[in-house]
Amino acid sequence: MSDTRPHVLIACDERVHNSYLPTNEIERLEAFADWSWFACEGGGIYAAQEDPQQAAAMAERLERADALVVCHGAPRLTAELMDKAPRLRIVGELEGDRFAARIDLDAAWQRGIRAVDTTNGSSYPVSEWALALILISLKQAGAHFRRIIGGDTARDSALVAKMGGVLKGKRVGLIGCGHMGRRLIKLLEPFENEIWVHDPYLPREMAEVVGFVQTALDNVLSQCDVVVCLVPHTPATEGMLAAREFGLLQSGAVFVNVSRGKVVDSQALIDRLKKGDIAAGIEAFDPEPFPSDSEILQLENAFLSPHFGAITGEEGRPEFFGLMVDELQRFFHGHETWYDLTPRSQANRKGERPV
Repeated sequence: MSDTRPHVLIACDERVHNSYLPTNEIERLEAFADWSWFACEGGGIYAAQEDPQQAAAMAERLERADALVVCHGAPRLTAELMDKAPRLRIVGELEGDRFAARIDLDAAWQRGIRAVDTTNGSSYPVSEWALALILISLKQAGAHFRRIIGGDTARDSALVAKMGGVLKGKRVGLIGCGHMGRRLIKLLEPFENEIWVHDPYLPREMAEVVGFVQTALDNVLSQCDVVVCLVPHTPATEGMLAAREFGLLQSGAVFVNVSRGKVVDSQALIDRLKKGDIAAGIEAFDPEPFPSDSEILQLENAFLSPHFGAITGEEGRPEFFGLMVDELQRFFHGHETWYDLTPRSQANRKGERPV
């Protein structure tokens, strides 16, 4: 790290500023860098705001920035803005933009500007909830709970007979193995599972490094005791799990979805659950929220949650900025960053062929 302290510009709306930047993480940042806030409003979770005056104002602030962190409310960092930022060496997306709407990645790569992304901050609580849904579903706990609150408080031997046993030693299949999947694999270590993964965007060598079998989707569905869906919603993954795929699940299997509802054909899932020989933990459903007249509400073998896995109950969302401070600290101390945006990750998010 040079003797000159880098300057970090954080471009976001007031809500992010007030709830995503905890004091302890700001203090960590201030230990090695100066920073300032560019207040901006507009756009959406997956869209940059398009006010040209705001973009021009950010361009002025970028003239002395060594790093830029963008989040909700920020204008898009275009090639034109990069050319007005002679000191800019790294740009990071804090949270929410999984499709690089706020960063022109091709322009950044062409100019040698490092691009990182800490949207994986939510993978910590979501992977924990995925593990909980696996355990709940194996025990048919949702069905037991439904009966108890309905007044039938005795243990039902027929329902107990449908329980899937213990998680220890079972084969667990992951559909998608990004940050969330890899965190889930770590959480599963005490259970001594055999892990199978379907993810065409993973480098081949990751299977050996992390320790799993990389295989086809049909193998995961038909040969695993537990199947967890973790893929992002893209044009390529929409509806990827339909009647044929659910028909491959073996009797007694557990299916968990903590990704996005549109990845699954909801009616096909309901039809498979109605056969009564599998259990499911459903965190994401299409549509959301669960329709009040949906058949899935009546199925004992479906445990449902309202897509709240990423919510920690803490004030704000501090996990994202903590990871970003880690990345900036690594970068400005001359180390390699962990969460780089690459052509491979961009292809995954857009549903394009793996690079």
